[in-house]
Amino acid sequence: MDSPVVVVGAGPIGLVLACELLGQGVPVRVVDAEREHSAHSRATTIWPRPLELLRRIGVADRIVEEGHRIQGVTYYSDHRPLATAWLNRLGATPYPFAVGLPQDRTEALLVERLEELGGKVERGVRLASLDAGGPRARLRLALPGGGTEEVEAPWVIGADGAHSTVRKELGIGFAGAQLKINFAITDAELSGDIPSDLVSYCYTAQGGLGLAPISPTVHRVAVSVPPELAERTPDREFFQRIVEERGPGRVRLGELRFSTVFRVHVRTADRFRSGRALLVGDAAHLMSPAGGQGMNTGLQDAANLGWKLAGVLRGTFDESLLDSYDDERRRAVHAVTRSTSMQTRWGALTKPSQLALRDTLVRAAGRSGVLQWRLAPKIGQLDATYRDGGAPAVRPWGTAAPGDRLPVLLGEGAAPAGPSWAGISGRDHAVILHAGRTRPADWQGVCARIRAAVGERAEVLDAPSGPHGPLAVALGRRPAAAVVRPDGHLFELLTDPAPGAVLAALSRARREALPR
Repeated sequence: MDSPVVVVGAGPIGLVLACELLGQGVPVRVVDAEREHSAHSRATTIWPRPLELLRRIGVADRIVEEGHRIQGVTYYSDHRPLATAWLNRLGATPYPFAVGLPQDRTEALLVERLEELGGKVERGVRLASLDAGGPRARLRLALPGGGTEEVEAPWVIGADGAHSTVRKELGIGFAGAQLKINFAITDAELSGDIPSDLVSYCYTAQGGLGLAPISPTVHRVAVSVPPELAERTPDREFFQRIVEERGPGRVRLGELRFSTVFRVHVRTADRFRSGRALLVGDAAHLMSPAGGQGMNTGLQDAANLGWKLAGVLRGTFDESLLDSYDDERRRAVHAVTRSTSMQTRWGALTKPSQLALRDTLVRAAGRSGVLQWRLAPKIGQLDATYRDGGAPAVRPWGTAAPGDRLPVLLGEGAAPAGPSWAGISGRDHAVILHAGRTRPADWQGVCARIRAAVGERAEVLDAPSGPHGPLAVALGRRPAAAVVRPDGHLFELLTDPAPGAVLAALSRARREALPR
């Protein structure tokens, strides 16, 4: 590891990945073609699962402290509430809420953490060319003063957005389509009949409206608009009229902080890796902004790739482990893309029969509890899973399968207030010992023998006691040893825990992302 990994792009995804690597002793060089942060706030909402992952690099609590807590997502039709999916009723996460925070502030907190870890952002440095086909990647960087620099790197990460130079230099296709929907967005102070702790989606026959709080008084306002408005910059009067037509009640807009219109593209790179280069975030996939899932999905890319690449460069993991990045994240991206595209289409319905059916379904889901136990975890990305077939990981019954996210506390530092959590550092795989519903008489002896056998190979901890906690439910009724990946996903659940079986599973985990 004599030369650093080069991360191209200093948005949230590139910064998180750089922090992941630096935190595990991997040198990193972060370059960004822009000289300054954008003045526009792009992504504004961070959901529970990405908060869990951000705790691995030591920034989740800073984001929570500076940001604005969001307790749920509510749906309206023609000014009338249909139902609410409550994040604050989610019991299987240390972060039962979302955080509203302008992207420039998220980036500032990540840069602060990057610098604490010994890194920095080289601004105004542009990738001019890239050859990732050899044993080391070769880059030519255009410097701010007009010169160039030839660089070799063990790996290059393309975190440089939808128009990624890395992706283009690699010759990777970016297949997809442009939806027949445009969105106008702004940030503005809102007053009147608008909840300050809920994301509000308002549907009408004229179009959709999304209102996402980023402070007690300021909201992101997103409006679907027809194609003929795609080339204009909407003013305050335009947004005020739309909010009155589609909003939840009497709402007044203050001055706009910015205003823009963009076309919705849904695209996925043909592959997320080429030679010694890998793609993350918008460089790898674009999706509808409905649901605010885009940046959050990219944050999961960074967490998935970060521990794998760091382990490979440290010599802990076999390089073949990186082959799982494309497969795992591609399936996850497709699942989120389907969900956001469906929400976009639902917001664009105009026929009375379609509107009546949609409203009936949402009301029924709210009254039956389906909205709460299925949609709320999906919104929070707590249904993240890498299991074969991608079946939903969040369900009110059943034992977790390899690939499922486990309700554990990632990273270090004091735990959030509330229930007891099994806390793992996230530096390497961990072993969680679960006594089951009825603790065996010799359980202490079993645990002692497993701890002695594992030694320094992995951290070993006990699952919190109590049969009804979220981790106990996920690990099942029987005594078990769970081998857990650094990102909190289950590698293997051993229901006949013994030292030899645990050691064999840890050995497999260093070669494979999941058991074959």
